[in-house]
Amino acid sequence: MQRDTRAYLTDILDAAAAIHAAVSTLSEDTYGDSRLIRSAVEREFIIIGEALKVIAQHDPAMFDAIPEGRQIIDFRNLLSHEYLRINNRVVWGAIQSDLPLLEQHCRELLEWRGLP
Repeated sequence: MQRDTRAYLTDILDAAAAIHAAVSTLSEDTYGDSRLIRSAVEREFIIIGEALKVIAQHDPAMFDAIPEGRQIIDFRNLLSHEYLRINNRVVWGAIQSDLPLLEQHCRELLEWRGLP
């Protein structure tokens, strides 16, 4: 049985919360110094990208309501397949500026679709 696409929005929010928890006490420099934290954050971004990919396939209207969706899927592909090109500064920037916007869009969609 296929999951409701709204469940993937919750997965995105859970992954985002895990990212925030992982970096809450770090600076950009200390983030770059911790391979374990970088790995955890990158894994959560991969989960976010996968969830968006499923949403795009099963609910294109919902996906279209997430303006940064395509960019995040591309970011997921970079993290998964081109690890030599990963730039810690870019990942840190995504955490600081892109992730809060994505969370906002996901929360709005959940409210609009009737989930708390």
